[in-house]
Amino acid sequence: MTGIEGFTALVTGGGSGIGLGAAKRFAADGAHVTICGRTEDKLAAATDQIRAVAAAGVRVQHVVADVTVEPDVAHAVAIASEPTDGLDILFACAGGSLHLGPIVDADAAAWRATIDLNIAGTFLSIKHAAEVMARTGGGSIVATSSIAGTNTHKLMSAYCVGKAGIEMLVKVAADELGASNIRVNAVQPGLVDTELVSFITAGGALLDDYHQQMPVSRVGQVDDIAAAVRYLAGPESSWVTGEMLAVDGGHHLRRGPNYELLFNGER
Repeated sequence: MTGIEGFTALVTGGGSGIGLGAAKRFAADGAHVTICGRTEDKLAAATDQIRAVAAAGVRVQHVVADVTVEPDVAHAVAIASEPTDGLDILFACAGGSLHLGPIVDADAAAWRATIDLNIAGTFLSIKHAAEVMARTGGGSIVATSSIAGTNTHKLMSAYCVGKAGIEMLVKVAADELGASNIRVNAVQPGLVDTELVSFITAGGALLDDYHQQMPVSRVGQVDDIAAAVRYLAGPESSWVTGEMLAVDGGHHLRRGPNYELLFNGER
């Protein structure tokens, strides 16, 4: 295996959290890295962090893009392809939830926006990255699912449906794109210590509930996920496609977390 030295990689949602962690890993291993997101200041700060750990000769850059806007995605792919006139790796990490609450009280616009961010954003990223990869001999695409893609999370219906949709998208894309030497897989992170979930990791009944459902009972770290993404992105996994890799301390073996604990006075 020759690693990913000299490869080009695009990381959506690369300004923080898991996306930033994976971008650092790619750059440290010798890949040219482009991150994209919606906030210029956050991207600029993240780019500095990536450059600080990048291998010699690696190009690191950022581009402002909303993954739900197709011209933005096409532009981000074009910028990411500049170092080598091709694209070897896409880590479609942009996602999240704009809805939290019971289905019967859900704001339909927030529910739809969550689906759009997760499913349509990942779809557009795959669509435009795959076009370049197919033209230049292939590549590896890694999407971001979650334990929520397979295990119910009370009060997070939109997020669960969005991640489940990503998993089927990954399977269909893997089936369609294999003939072009493009592999498509996903990671399924559990609870990972990022700013996005600091309201959980700070402690309380919901964090306790997470721990009780994990055979390896600890909060995950960004580097745990970055290592899995790096494996799926590189030649070490050259015969792996259509796979969902759980990185969650075994949480998927049990039930999903009960977000009702946020509202019952136990925090």
